[in-house]
Amino acid sequence: MAEPGYEDLSDEQIRHMIATAPRARDRFLVALLACTGLRIGEALGLHRGDMHLLTSSRAVGCGIEGPHVHVRRRTDNPNRALAKSRFSRMVPVTAELVALYTDYQYERDRVAQAAESEMVFVNLFRPPLGGAMSYPNTKETFDRLARTAGHACRPHMLRHSAATRWLRDGVDRDVVQRLLGHASPLSMERYRHVDDAEARAAVEHIDSLKERP
Repeated sequence: MAEPGYEDLSDEQIRHMIATAPRARDRFLVALLACTGLRIGEALGLHRGDMHLLTSSRAVGCGIEGPHVHVRRRTDNPNRALAKSRFSRMVPVTAELVALYTDYQYERDRVAQAAESEMVFVNLFRPPLGGAMSYPNTKETFDRLARTAGHACRPHMLRHSAATRWLRDGVDRDVVQRLLGHASPLSMERYRHVDDAEARAAVEHIDSLKERP
């Protein structure tokens, strides 16, 4: 069972949330958090220049291959979004996430005021149009998504889901620590909980070994 406050969401629940979210911006936000494990402050603090989503980013002076996102700590974001870690990092992203970002850009381009903002996440449906999306705006968005989905959904649940999925898929703990931006390996313990199915599989595996001649 997960620690209190560190619940995760199943892949099916996350896919359902993305499918039922009525706005491209919100679909991209959910998918971004689930794909990268970013903290909500890190996501809201992203600038468009942080989104290196082409196969090669050498044209913008970045030698990292493949689509990825740069997470940087800034203290002057207009929405006061702040990355917890003082160290910048890079997080790879999937082709599916790139497609959702493209959809969001089409939606964003319909709001003229949004063109003036360097922030990735901006207000498109309520004043101030084009303004950086705030923490309260985001909470309202997730509250709406939770009502539609029929289950609790908070940004940190998506971060926890990403971490748990990576660990269960066998990704090295040091790699997961780097992806999440944790300074200490002790911070990883909260993400790796053992569920009932895993416990049963382990016991049955040991039992099957005993039966061998």
